[in-house]
Amino acid sequence: MYRSLFSGDLFADMDRLQRQLQQALDMPSPSIRGFAGGFPAVNVGQTPSSTEVYAFVPGVDPATIEITLDRGVLTLTGERAPAVTGSDAKLTLHSNERFDGRFRRVVNLPDDSDPHAVSAACRDGVLHVSVKRREAALPRRIEVQ
Repeated sequence: MYRSLFSGDLFADMDRLQRQLQQALDMPSPSIRGFAGGFPAVNVGQTPSSTEVYAFVPGVDPATIEITLDRGVLTLTGERAPAVTGSDAKLTLHSNERFDGRFRRVVNLPDDSDPHAVSAACRDGVLHVSVKRREAALPRRIEVQ
């Protein structure tokens, strides 16, 4: 009786249902670190002395980007101007995949981040934010006497 109600692999059916729901709701696919996607695309990495954040912001004026760091949360906000302006009124778009409008991305930083040692630079459409680690958190070598 139960064979007719359930297929051979219930987990495969649940996975298929989740994918269909995500496609229907146009949600980004989950990755190992949470939901991927959004604008701008962000890469986060760590060196022994700092946390490095790279946000890919082509077409965004660096002067319009606001970066805040509060309680270990780095927030990037800004706005990207539309590619198609009112002067292109006769233009009929068949596909529009370029994001425009306001954006906000949030990155949780490690607890040992120093909020007073943050630098940011934007070059060729790539925003680079570097947050140094606190001196006390850095690994150090201890001599044995």
